Amino acid sequence: MMTSLQTVRRQLGYTGAQVIDLLTRRAAALNLPIANPASLKTKLSRWENGKEQPSETYRRLFREIYGRTNAELGFPDEPEEDPEATELRTRLAIARTVDRETVEIFRHRVDHARRVDRRFGALTQLEVLRTQIDQVHQLLIYRSGPQRPALAGVLAEASTLAGWQALDRAAPGQAWNHYERAKTAAHQADSPALLAHATAEQAFVLLDLDETTAAVDQLTHARTLAADAATPLLSAWLAAAHGETLAAAGHADDARRAFDTASDLLPSDPVDPELPFLFLGGSHLDRWRGNSLARLGDPDAIGQLTDALTRLPAEFVRARTGLVVDLAYAHAAAGDRDATLTHARQARRLAAQIKSDRHQRRLNRLVLPGSTSP
Repeated sequence: MMTSLQTVRRQLGYTGAQVIDLLTRRAAALNLPIANPASLKTKLSRWENGKEQPSETYRRLFREIYGRTNAELGFPDEPEEDPEATELRTRLAIARTVDRETVEIFRHRVDHARRVDRRFGALTQLEVLRTQIDQVHQLLIYRSGPQRPALAGVLAEASTLAGWQALDRAAPGQAWNHYERAKTAAHQADSPALLAHATAEQAFVLLDLDETTAAVDQLTHARTLAADAATPLLSAWLAAAHGETLAAAGHADDARRAFDTASDLLPSDPVDPELPFLFLGGSHLDRWRGNSLARLGDPDAIGQLTDALTRLPAEFVRARTGLVVDLAYAHAAAGDRDATLTHARQARRLAAQIKSDRHQRRLNRLVLPGSTSP
């Protein structure tokens, strides 16, 4: 009986010599090493007589020159690839498509989320941001090459923003995990600036848990991380963040010195395209100092915060909410019940507008002058 391989050759009208010539030319086109024509003559005879099965290289060549399937040529079916290996191949192939333009698209999405967050709070953006973080993280796992650090930088920025949003939703555990991912991504991006920023922001989770000593230590560490690579803007921001933690821990003189340092370091043009997440110019540093003065019960906090409020750009609704909460606390410390109530009511409206659980919780803890409970 003729084998399927021999039957197909005869149906196509090829001689043995023609098949050998076709095999040789196709192998050369595919850069596949095969036997010389003399050896192929012997092999073709053995293959067609069923005495030997062609290797996968020759099966591929026969499929291509004859235009037939394995079944039609009498070859065994190819084993199916392990599904896990198939999925890995797919993920690697997708990750290899990430180029500079793709990274910029992701970066613009993070910046858009940051702008929306300033105006409308975390409620509308946190889930969207989580989806983007998962997408970028998956690509980063399987991406090597020159775009990997840039992609990691985007992941660090997105995760840090998600950490702040989760904290605003009173989810400290989620916030902590987002900051941990941000720090890991910053390491992969080889960016001391991103690492210091994520480390510093994570300290505010500790503040919300009343772990003030740990928060101070973490800010000290963050400033150390950025010591050799920080721009004046980042150094000023880190000093101010340190000042807030020091104020929360009751270290009044150290807190004031930290804010003085921040003022001295703040550049005349406090905008850095490489650090689009830092806002310290205009009224931002002043409102931050006012927050810390309010924490310390300093009567100067009222004037500082009131002045900052008049200069705060309208788009910073989240910042305005925090500032008005601070004013409520500052007036409470000064014993002015009416002013405390006025600012507390305004703050509640703003906190409800942006769905800030964190600021609502701060307001719930506010003790009115003359009261014994919140």
